[in-house]
Amino acid sequence: MSRDRTSRSPRRLLSLAREALRRPGSAGHHRLALATGAVTVLSVTASGCVVVHGEREVVPAATRGEAARALEDFTTAYNKADKANDRSLDADRVSGALGAIDGAKLRAGRRNNPGGNPGYSPLELGDAKFAIPAKAGWPRWFVADTAANKGLAGSRWLLVFTRGSANDVWQASYLTVLAGTDVPKFQQDKDGWARPVTADDAALAVGPAKLSQSYATYLRSGGETFAPGIHTSQWRALRGRNASKPGLARQYIDEPLTSHDYAPVGLRTADGGALVFFVTQRYEKLTAAQGTELPAQSADVKALTTGDVKQSLTLGFVSNQAALDPAKGAQDQRVTVLGRVEGLTAAKGG
Repeated sequence: MSRDRTSRSPRRLLSLAREALRRPGSAGHHRLALATGAVTVLSVTASGCVVVHGEREVVPAATRGEAARALEDFTTAYNKADKANDRSLDADRVSGALGAIDGAKLRAGRRNNPGGNPGYSPLELGDAKFAIPAKAGWPRWFVADTAANKGLAGSRWLLVFTRGSANDVWQASYLTVLAGTDVPKFQQDKDGWARPVTADDAALAVGPAKLSQSYATYLRSGGETFAPGIHTSQWRALRGRNASKPGLARQYIDEPLTSHDYAPVGLRTADGGALVFFVTQRYEKLTAAQGTELPAQSADVKALTTGDVKQSLTLGFVSNQAALDPAKGAQDQRVTVLGRVEGLTAAKGG
């Protein structure tokens, strides 16, 4: 590897990447919309009236009718934004990782096609099943398990809907696409409500609040926390093969995202573990050797790039994962990452 490609340490690279991608107006300051479930909870009575002291009482996050309306409202807003390449049309219906990913997609789409999306086809979600937990306090959330007219046949879209207070609307914050056979069965109480897990749940192999950092550490260093699979061992192996090619170096830095709209959420599964949704971000720096050009970038990447691309390009991604976190005492204590949806949110030339 040439000196030009190795003279900056990972610590220095991270500092430069953060500076480049966190300035006002960058994708890091936008909540993104949709990529290729369901964490929203609402304190209500059966009639739909808000429970005044829901912050202390254990109540269902939403009625099933409210959950269905939230899914419908999201789909309507998403389609309007996708058709027009206009982030403002669904900004109040998406948040978190989903908002970050799709917001960047819409920004790129608008720059390349300001008149609207020429490849638009409406998203249709049906056969919805709702896992609605009963809990006290805010935020509240639920999971919608749906069929979709996009993606692989037989796949299920799991959307997490979140609400921060009784005055907020439901927002889709996570999306995971799974094979139907991979969707776990959730525990239910006697009334049919799902059971949430807390961020520091001591009954799980890894507390949900620690999953984002654990995953970032695993991608960097490996280990035994996560079971082998497409989004773990195979993902690490692919990154290793791409790290250094003739004339091109690629550096990766992974970080946890856990605060505010990126907070992890989870539901207890029938086997005593939990399905947990969590977020990470990564910076990927490509550096070409002297006399070598960087690979050609797509129109969407160019639309999100700031600065002059000379010898390097730093890409910023947001990624949301859905993982099966086993119960402590289970025979296999490794976490299984079932799905990962990510998207480019910013880029910086150098």
